[in-house]
Amino acid sequence: MTTSIGRRTFQLAAPGNLLLWLMAAFHMLLLAALLAALLTARPATAADETCTGRNLMVELQQNDPARYAEAQKEADATPNGKGIFWKIEKPGLQPSWLLGSMHVTDPRVLALPPRAQAAHDAAATIIIESDEILDERKATAALLAKPELTMFTDGTTIDKLLSPEDYKRLEAGLKQRGIPLSAVSRMRPWMISSAVALPACELARKAKGVQFLDQKIATDAVAEGKEVKGLETLAEQIQAMADLPVEFHVKSLIETLELGDKMNDVVETMTDLYLSGDIGMTMPMLKTVTPQDKEESSDYAAFEQRVILDRNKVMAERAAPILDSGNVFMAVGALHLPGKDGVIELLRQRGFTVTAVN
Repeated sequence: MTTSIGRRTFQLAAPGNLLLWLMAAFHMLLLAALLAALLTARPATAADETCTGRNLMVELQQNDPARYAEAQKEADATPNGKGIFWKIEKPGLQPSWLLGSMHVTDPRVLALPPRAQAAHDAAATIIIESDEILDERKATAALLAKPELTMFTDGTTIDKLLSPEDYKRLEAGLKQRGIPLSAVSRMRPWMISSAVALPACELARKAKGVQFLDQKIATDAVAEGKEVKGLETLAEQIQAMADLPVEFHVKSLIETLELGDKMNDVVETMTDLYLSGDIGMTMPMLKTVTPQDKEESSDYAAFEQRVILDRNKVMAERAAPILDSGNVFMAVGALHLPGKDGVIELLRQRGFTVTAVN
């Protein structure tokens, strides 16, 4: 399959980047959640809220034990890859706490582990990725403040970037989600992907006003009179996505549409890994389910650097002085935590002791 941008034409690989983009969509769901609310047009029904999907790693373990063992080996070698709840300590301070979040409305995810809930309730200060999610008007304003990052301002429309076949696929995919094509025709591809990468059940719950985990944590904190602080602005998150090449986003958009119902399986697998605390398996799972060629690996490396690793440094740098007050409950996307360049290791480099809480 080929598509073109201006005079450039390139081959779209079998779905591979789409899984990585799907991860990004949930990783950046502070934005995707807002887009879903803005773009979803049709009323949600109770049936829409029922999620379907199967755990792909269970099937892989049964059908291809060797590939599963390779993924497990990579996951086991990932520093801090086990656990979503961590204790942060420094001499002379009250302990603080770190929760890896998944930015979804799934009721299984919204139910915090008992010790995490107790830490949230006792904390004096709550840290989240962006406190702008507490005010939807402010968040929407952040999305629109720099139109050149979210929209084409030079007359380009999405149909000019896609082949007629892919354009029809996009139109059909949006229609299934109750999103009129006219509403997104001038949006940059990553903005459209943010909406179409979400399963129907997630869109339906958002359309009914169900809060995603980080939003609920922050809203509950405000209701309890706690101080809520953000580590980033939404504009900074938008910039991270906009910094990636448009070719990457176009490929991701088309491949996400090609994923179809398999998207539910990927989401279910990610959710099961999250609930089991096996965060280090997330990336091996994505790579194992759909192997990548060299070009896709290069695309992912750029994505990982700009959207994950660069932001990890910002989060750790801005969280450290707040954590120096003690008695803080911090919640950021779980994929920011593991790895040698993850938030946990970066906080340790700043003098904190960080240990997993079972």
